[in-house]
Amino acid sequence: MARSGLAAAARVAHWADAALRLGRDGSNSDGKGTLSDETAQRAAGDLGLTVAQVRADWDTARLAGLVEVHGDTARPGWRLRAWDRDDSAVLRGWVALFDAWSLAHPESADREPGAVAEVVSAMPQVLSFLQLSAGPVPVEQLLDLLEQRVTELRTERCEIPYGPQPEPSTEDISLAPLAPLLEWALQALASVGALTYGDAQATLTPLGSWAVWVKLEQICVAAQSPAGNIEQAAEGMLRGCAQLRPNAARAEYRAWLAARPVGSAVTELIGAARGDDALLRGLAFEALRVVGAPAEPDVRSVADEPTLRPYALLWLAEHDGIDPEDAHEVLTREEMTWLWVDTAAAVADHGEAPMLVRHLESAVQPTVPMLLDEVRAVGHPRTVQVLVALAAAHPDPALAKAVRRAAFQVHTGGS
Repeated sequence: MARSGLAAAARVAHWADAALRLGRDGSNSDGKGTLSDETAQRAAGDLGLTVAQVRADWDTARLAGLVEVHGDTARPGWRLRAWDRDDSAVLRGWVALFDAWSLAHPESADREPGAVAEVVSAMPQVLSFLQLSAGPVPVEQLLDLLEQRVTELRTERCEIPYGPQPEPSTEDISLAPLAPLLEWALQALASVGALTYGDAQATLTPLGSWAVWVKLEQICVAAQSPAGNIEQAAEGMLRGCAQLRPNAARAEYRAWLAARPVGSAVTELIGAARGDDALLRGLAFEALRVVGAPAEPDVRSVADEPTLRPYALLWLAEHDGIDPEDAHEVLTREEMTWLWVDTAAAVADHGEAPMLVRHLESAVQPTVPMLLDEVRAVGHPRTVQVLVALAAAHPDPALAKAVRRAAFQVHTGGS
């Protein structure tokens, strides 16, 4: 159902990907990725559509993430790339369109913006009622529920009028405009395939019912944040997860992610990974593994950054189906050495001395002298500190002396 509902949008997006150089031409320089007149007319001719149909399908493709807008350019989204092989990508695209129902079918400009915003805020409760009803619900009943919810929202904002007030009339004038706004909302949700609307009643479609259930489940997951880091920024959340066992940390990542739009969450995690703390870098990519496919474009975009490259390449390899135990084979020897130093820095900052000594065993070099030679050459900014900490922790005096000498040579620039 999701695939058929997005088929027209996917067709236009695939056309643009093949016929244009998405990311370089075809859209206006308005920061929104709208099609230029010339491109819309060309697409209409190639696809046998009207210009209006092309623009409508293109807008749907943008809202569903089949096309992603970056600055003044549009480019294929990961959902479009995975369209033929991954049903979950199609479902995620439809859920994104479902979330954007008020943009997919905008209300007329003559409506009071505050009232429109209140209806948009109140509709999740209306949809939950529809989901629980599991069948047709009269619009009159939905209007009563909407009025109650809007009144609650106004009360929560403490919108209490001051001064003498006229006697209330038999009809609450402030709520009267909600009837046409409810009609708009139901039509908009019907336009994205979330419900059917007619004969003065509304019914969730199976897809709409599933989407509402998913949203409720996400709220429940977010409310069960085991370590209480759900309201923290990414860096604070990752620090809070540093002492958790892997399963508990993943549960915390899921709760934190459920409370945020996936795009902003991925941006936050990558921002934390760019910091100076190597432990947070590793944890950030563990959290990105929980995100899964939606993080692929952002992870791929940082694969050329030296600090993040080994982590990004391992993430991408595992995402492509390579066994995690074999994923390291995608790294060059230099990248593996850089990652060894970065991980050692995390252990030195947050672990205990025996852990740092055991970390020697994970090096790809067969001997310590070979490791020291390659560590000196790799140019990691924490090399000196890592070698000094390793020398202080290692119980073998001769090996500790060799490591201290290597640290001194890196510090002084000698060989």
